[in-house]
Amino acid sequence: MAQKETASGNIFDSRILFRIYGYVKPYQPYFYSLVVLIILAGVLAPSRPYLIERTIDHEIANGDVVGLYQMIGVMILISLVQAVIQFFQSYLSDWLGQTVIRDIRVQVYRHVLNMRLQFYDKTPVGRLITRVVSDVETLASVFSEGLANIVGDILQIVFIVGLMFYTNWKLSLVSLATLPLLFFATYIFKEKVKVAFNEVRTAVSNLNSFLQEHITGMNIVQIFGAEDKEFAKFQDLNREHRKAHIKSVLYYSVYFPVAEVIGAAGTGLLVWYGARGVIHDDITLGTLIAFILYIAMFFRPVRQLADRFNTLQMGIVSADRILKLLDSQEYIQDTGAYIPQAVKGEVKFDHVWFAYEGDNYVLKDISFEVKKGEMIAFVGATGAGKSSIINLLSRFYEINKGHIYLDGTDVREYNLEALRNKIGVVLQDVFLFSTSIYENITLGNRNITKEMVIKAADLVGAKEFIEKLPEGFDYNVMERGATLSVGQRQLISFIRTLVYNPDIIILDEATSSVDSETEELIQHAIEKMLKGRTSLVIAHRLATIQHADKIVVLDKGEIKEVGTHEELLAKEGAYYHLYQMQYKNAGVMTK
Repeated sequence: MAQKETASGNIFDSRILFRIYGYVKPYQPYFYSLVVLIILAGVLAPSRPYLIERTIDHEIANGDVVGLYQMIGVMILISLVQAVIQFFQSYLSDWLGQTVIRDIRVQVYRHVLNMRLQFYDKTPVGRLITRVVSDVETLASVFSEGLANIVGDILQIVFIVGLMFYTNWKLSLVSLATLPLLFFATYIFKEKVKVAFNEVRTAVSNLNSFLQEHITGMNIVQIFGAEDKEFAKFQDLNREHRKAHIKSVLYYSVYFPVAEVIGAAGTGLLVWYGARGVIHDDITLGTLIAFILYIAMFFRPVRQLADRFNTLQMGIVSADRILKLLDSQEYIQDTGAYIPQAVKGEVKFDHVWFAYEGDNYVLKDISFEVKKGEMIAFVGATGAGKSSIINLLSRFYEINKGHIYLDGTDVREYNLEALRNKIGVVLQDVFLFSTSIYENITLGNRNITKEMVIKAADLVGAKEFIEKLPEGFDYNVMERGATLSVGQRQLISFIRTLVYNPDIIILDEATSSVDSETEELIQHAIEKMLKGRTSLVIAHRLATIQHADKIVVLDKGEIKEVGTHEELLAKEGAYYHLYQMQYKNAGVMTK
């Protein structure tokens, strides 16, 4: 079961913000255009109250009809300019955000593609999906609703306050008397909501991990009748998710009415003080009306700032998670530059030690050699280290000590892609994507022609069953090949390996999950496929590897015996006992 993710500690980090905005560099002209639009919007916003003040105190007070029409025209023009600026600011902000997160998502997925298998052994798939999809999407808010709008709101506030103090500093102080209360309420709100948002993101990640794991393993849940227990676990996670959301909603429900009351109190003080000034001719009517408009305009962006800041906080939480993934060094270092045209297939393990975690070694001082064209088989109980050996040859994992050589060259000196192109792997658990048989075989490689695929299918005896399917090689196998039998999926994996024409073939329990008839068909195909190639074979059925040039018997990560089938039977050691155990119920002679 996937472990639940816990909340991160420090939510706001300017270092994270600067790193995220580093992705804007390729789009600097658009970014600077957005900055200019934000500044223009901030300057123009408070101009209307100022123009209204002048219109009331001059044109209307003096009965200047022509001047009145002129001021109305100016205000209409400014409103139109503001509308145009707002359109381009909104569109450009969202365009820039979506473009940048597209680049981030590509980088995250490319990074995920290069992570070593050890990383996937301990990381729930649902959590990775949350990073690549949900967290990156949330990060878009940093660009579309985050800093750009925060800067715009701050500029608008600065210009409004500047005009207010320029017009009447006493009236400004009265109008802003309740501002400390609003700042205090906003700070409390910000601190509470950022924790709630972090809990929401954590709950979403935990839900994704749980759903992915349990939907994938639904057959196990149903086989063992664990529906009620797993449903109870889901309810707990869903309850945590709801609780986190309700908490954030509660804070919003409290803050905005409080902010509205504080703003109304400020307006009330303004009207009380300003009306007295108008009555005593200390303040003009235009100034009072302008200040009422100023204070309404002032409190609106101040309230929005709290909401925008929390949107930014939510984006920062997601950014922190994404950057931690990108900063992860759990990937194979592809430092090798050697790219051979072809390899002979001579493999050598020289005192190799390997552990998945710490010093818990699953392979201990493993040494053996395979010559060109030889077939070496590995046998032993489950957990003996057989699969680990083939994973190390392809560099899916890095060894702790020792060396692995291919044609006399350490595999770490090979270019990683070139190395893996020379090695074909057929696994026991065949994975097929939800697409056509043809696409599952070629994996998008346009150098592999339809003729090559048909020829390989014919070689392994799979052509007949494929052509009987409704659309032949274009038949969609659905998710994980659900519409095919185990044997059919295995045959497709053989075709997939053959069309890539590798110099070394690895068979990991390739026939253990198929019926006897299909196994006979596959054995015939294996003989043709392995001809002239070096092969490493893992098999539980000892009958499939009796003709191997060399058999290595493993036990608890150590080599116990090495020899041919006949030599190992003659020793009457570990292999002999394995052979007896496998065939004693079938009446097969053990010697």
